[in-house]
Amino acid sequence: MQNILITGGSGLVGTSITKTLEAEGKKVAWLSRSPKKYAQKAFYWNPKKGELDEKAIDWADAIIHLAGAGVAEKKWTDQRKKVILNSRLESSNLLYEALKKSQNKPKAMVCSSAVGFYGFDTGEKLVFEGDPAGNDFLADVVKEWEHATEKFQDLEIRTVIFRIGIVLAKEGGALKEMLKPPVAAPLGSGQQYLSWIFIEDLSAMFAFALENHGLSGIYNAVGPVPVTNKILTKRAAEYKGKPFINIGVPSFALKLGLGEMANMILGGNRVSNEKIEGTGFKFQYGDLNLALKKIFS
Repeated sequence: MQNILITGGSGLVGTSITKTLEAEGKKVAWLSRSPKKYAQKAFYWNPKKGELDEKAIDWADAIIHLAGAGVAEKKWTDQRKKVILNSRLESSNLLYEALKKSQNKPKAMVCSSAVGFYGFDTGEKLVFEGDPAGNDFLADVVKEWEHATEKFQDLEIRTVIFRIGIVLAKEGGALKEMLKPPVAAPLGSGQQYLSWIFIEDLSAMFAFALENHGLSGIYNAVGPVPVTNKILTKRAAEYKGKPFINIGVPSFALKLGLGEMANMILGGNRVSNEKIEGTGFKFQYGDLNLALKKIFS
């Protein structure tokens, strides 16, 4: 598989995966509403309008599907909730219809999902891929999202879905937000589990899924050792050289500022990665200190 098409390629995860694949000698193109905007090879699509350049499908040996509006970018108004859900369903359905018509189907689809599937807060229970979905907004979104991407299997395309945890990266993501204030502090109780993955390991996992023909179905994309919000915040602050105070930001203050979205950071999930490790995938940065050292060095 030499030609890899990526949806959501310009985002944090997409740009990292692009670098990883190009370092392996693969050709990468993005699907974009503004293909001329990027130096990267890109084909036009507009999921909202149901438009897609069919040449992209013919070009691709495999597709990595990451597209979807950011869950934590804006407050969850009713309108924003629709955008979060529809951006995932419209893009997945557009790809499905285009692939159904195509005579030159890709050999693999590797799709993103989220550990939000399990619910805002599963406490200390270790959750696995076969565990039931939660009963909140984000869990409902992920259920519908996965239902839309599992349909690619109906087209006899090998399909892998990664439920991604908290992505740690130098360029953005959760750490950047956690360390924004002048002083770092836990959120709420600080005891909620965060199942994290370093971005380079996540990118390597997507590349691994493309080439490992035995992979199909759903896998948790998280590192080996989930940690509490307090531990992650404290260690990140130490590596960043930022003061840490062991007084949690009150839950009511977070709910006042973020509304329903606060549940996403006040809760947490302790997620197993046993299934993906069982395929032979090796983590380079499975230790939190290694990941943070790489980020802040």
